[in-house]
Amino acid sequence: MSHLLNQYGLYLLFGAVAIESAGVPVPGETTLIAAAVLAKLGHFSLWSVIVVAAVAAIVGDNIGYWLGREGGRRLLTRWKFLERHAGRTLPPAERFFEKHGAKTVFFGRFIAVLRVATAWIAGISGMPWWRFFLWNAAGGIA
Repeated sequence: MSHLLNQYGLYLLFGAVAIESAGVPVPGETTLIAAAVLAKLGHFSLWSVIVVAAVAAIVGDNIGYWLGREGGRRLLTRWKFLERHAGRTLPPAERFFEKHGAKTVFFGRFIAVLRVATAWIAGISGMPWWRFFLWNAAGGIA
């Protein structure tokens, strides 16, 4: 079993962190902690765990951004009960992202619920991708 973990563990780490960052509720943080412990025990290089986690977070958030950008608004207006709520909450969110989007993307990386929501809302609100990418990468690396 440890042979499989040594061979595929970093792929599992990448998948869990990227999928969580894209918006699917999987235990990405827990997987990262487990990988760090395994690095301490000599199964992985700590640097490889850090690099894989940072790249996975950036990739996953970009997937979430594009999901929000391409289909988020359609999803929010698909059902009446969501459409009413979105009609009240999206305009202030869009104004907020115009003013504070960069800070929100950067600091959102460190707050569990915001980590996922920030990427989707940035995409839905039309934040320019290059700006999102820059601040998301900075937060993911930090």
